[in-house]
Amino acid sequence: MFEKRKLRRMIEFLKTRKKVLLLTTSNRWDNNKEIPKSSLLAMKIKSELGEKATIIDVTQLKIYPCEGNVSSSKGNNCGVKSSNLKDKTKNPSGCHRCWASVNNKDDELWKISKELFKSDAVIFFGSIRWSQMNAQYQKLMERLTWLENRHVSLGEENLLKDTYAGLVCIGHNWNSWLVRIIQKKVYDFYGFKTKWKLMINWQYTLNPFKEDLTSYKNAKEEFLKDFGI
Repeated sequence: MFEKRKLRRMIEFLKTRKKVLLLTTSNRWDNNKEIPKSSLLAMKIKSELGEKATIIDVTQLKIYPCEGNVSSSKGNNCGVKSSNLKDKTKNPSGCHRCWASVNNKDDELWKISKELFKSDAVIFFGSIRWSQMNAQYQKLMERLTWLENRHVSLGEENLLKDTYAGLVCIGHNWNSWLVRIIQKKVYDFYGFKTKWKLMINWQYTLNPFKEDLTSYKNAKEEFLKDFGI
């Protein structure tokens, strides 16, 4: 019941926003046809927000790893003006600056930044694996470092200052509460607006040693019941 209330608080706040971006990062084998738990919540939120919400499945995009230009031998070269993506279709705002996008013509991070710059709220969804957000989520956040670097290190405008950010993180037995706290701080560093009502964590059990097969099977049913799906 408490999870339903948390989800309802998030939805009611998002209804006050003009455009909401929902980014899912939990993956499954394509032929499995199973929808990850966190993605189910994104779909539920989308069903209530209607056309004002856009879902992007990050796992289906070709996103190259971050090149580490923040700390290269030449110093911090992340998000500089010369890294601007020169493509009006991919970068209509003229604000997408990332060397990995410039160096890899088939990189699809632009599909996220293009929607992000049109949104006044973004919610990230994903699974917790080994006490942290999954690799797809982490790759995305690393590739968005230029947004933080632009205003923190380069002294330019904070493009995220009017955008709210939130998280839905789903784990099984370890540290979902800590992931929630850390990622809120990450969003603060990036320059997003944040609210605790936009940060939801869930895990099946508080026992970090409970990994029997029955618990993993029961977790899905418990999750669906807790959130009223």
